[in-house]
Amino acid sequence: MSWDGVEEIASAVRAPRRRAVEVVAEALERIGRADPKLCAFLEVWGEEALGRADAVDARVAAGEPLPLAGVPIAVKGRRGTAAAGPLLAAGCVAVGATSVPGPGTPWQTWGLGAYGRTVNPWRADRTPGGSSAGSAVAVAAGLVPLATGSDGAGSVRIPAAWCGVVGLKITAGRLPSPDCTGLAAPGVLTRTAVDATAWWRVMSGRPAPAETPVTFPVAAVWSAGLGFATPDPEPIDLARAAVGRLVDAGVVRLVRPSPPLRLLDPAAAWLALRTPGADPADAHRVRAGNDARLAALFARTPLLLTPTAPTAPHGHDGPGDVYSTALTWAFNVSGHPALSLPAGFGADGCPAGLQLVAAHGREEVLLAVAREAERRGATG
Repeated sequence: MSWDGVEEIASAVRAPRRRAVEVVAEALERIGRADPKLCAFLEVWGEEALGRADAVDARVAAGEPLPLAGVPIAVKGRRGTAAAGPLLAAGCVAVGATSVPGPGTPWQTWGLGAYGRTVNPWRADRTPGGSSAGSAVAVAAGLVPLATGSDGAGSVRIPAAWCGVVGLKITAGRLPSPDCTGLAAPGVLTRTAVDATAWWRVMSGRPAPAETPVTFPVAAVWSAGLGFATPDPEPIDLARAAVGRLVDAGVVRLVRPSPPLRLLDPAAAWLALRTPGADPADAHRVRAGNDARLAALFARTPLLLTPTAPTAPHGHDGPGDVYSTALTWAFNVSGHPALSLPAGFGADGCPAGLQLVAAHGREEVLLAVAREAERRGATG
């Protein structure tokens, strides 16, 4: 069961054809029915959420123009409401805190909810990805239409890919982040790019796009491994097929970069930047080298396309020897905005993602391309 888009929900509450209390009660009912199996939530704030919804109805009755009136949302982790202030001010109602990796887990592509480990809604024996695990599952399973996330190495984009939803990581530094390393940026998980756009407009304070409208097809560069990674064949094939659909639909046109894009492997740099006391000299060298390569690419071409994750979702016993972040964390080190778009399903029945990357501050390009892909029926 899926929701209307967040703007449709808000429009109905503002009309008022529906009350926020009714919408939030529906979300709580869905969570109560499904979460014992999915384990997407750490906490569900039932009575508190209904009280907040009642306050939204009062604000609407008083004539307050709330852009997201009555939209039920989930927030990542128990401290997630701290980053959701603009959403709550816009009329959203937080219904609960979603699961994140539990204590003692050596990998981040995992989640631990109130009822146990978080499962992929497409296959319970597979992980949903992480660390925004519960947020991705809550959206993919239709428990809420929008959930917040944070992305320090792919923590929004990987679960978005593996759960078949849209996941946006914004440019580093554009919104506040508690991460002192500068690697983590806020993000969102939604069913559609239209809903992700609604989140971005509220969070950025831009009621409408401030950029020049995007002209289609948008020039794009395809890279299967960014010059250093070796993804499995199936994620490459699914992402490349998704690119083909975008090309056929007139959303993008592929161009060959000259010289070919070959980034430096960011693994050691990311780990050094994340580790207190580590020597950052090599990390700064890798960051400078990749920044120069990406600046040259985006000076000529607005869009870079890659698979989101290098493998299909792994089992609950762990990811093995392949970093699930292999194709995402370069853009945490560089700070570029990136979005995962659904790219179809693998042989195991689980979703895969296509990663879109743009120049610093060009979230609107990513969202415009993703919206147009949805409008033209070109998503997986």
